[in-house]
Amino acid sequence: MAIYTIGDLHLSFNENKPMSVFGENWEGYEEKIKEEWINLVEEHDLVIIPGDFSWSMYLKDTYKDFEYLNSLPGKKLLLKGNHDYWWSTIKSMRNYIKENLFHNIDFIYNNAYEYEQKIIVGTRGWSFGEDEESKKMIKREVTRLELSIKNGLETYGENKEIVAFLHYPPIINQQIQNNEMNEFIRILKKYNIKRCYYGHLHSIAIKEAVEGEHFGIYFKLVSADALDFNLVKVE
Repeated sequence: MAIYTIGDLHLSFNENKPMSVFGENWEGYEEKIKEEWINLVEEHDLVIIPGDFSWSMYLKDTYKDFEYLNSLPGKKLLLKGNHDYWWSTIKSMRNYIKENLFHNIDFIYNNAYEYEQKIIVGTRGWSFGEDEESKKMIKREVTRLELSIKNGLETYGENKEIVAFLHYPPIINQQIQNNEMNEFIRILKKYNIKRCYYGHLHSIAIKEAVEGEHFGIYFKLVSADALDFNLVKVE
């Protein structure tokens, strides 16, 4: 049994938002992801999607996007991204999934999930800025990340590896250059989390991604186009 991840699917089966406007590499990406997924993922595997799953504005309009995801093998866990405007309460989303018989999909939202002796935790995150609104949102998202971690420890015990997922980058190059440990990093280190996967960055912004080991934590960008639309295995 294996864990895979890929973020930022930006599905738009119910919307007129073709991702090809962001580059030719997005042409037909849904089929490319599907082919790779079917060839790689088994039914008992887990796939984590850290945000920006659907362009739909409302949960009721996500049916075709969830139908696509449900048709693919494996259990899927979704986190909220900055474009997931359809995102609602976890109760509402789970009811929607249940009502539409999408049995292999669930959500990380102030909670955690255990698989293969690993505790999966995460939150959306936020972009780093000096304005008060950015600082307020960062503080809230750090709190949500810690809530997810605490839920995992309380539910599944303390003897398992914790792996973190965010939508926004949890650290940026400027902070690396300044040897600046932000609040996300402090929380990850507080709970001895050694791996963190994230999305959000596309196109030329991919070059700005922080990857590899920093502050004793391994970081990996997993937005779909950064991975050339291939899933990456969480070792």
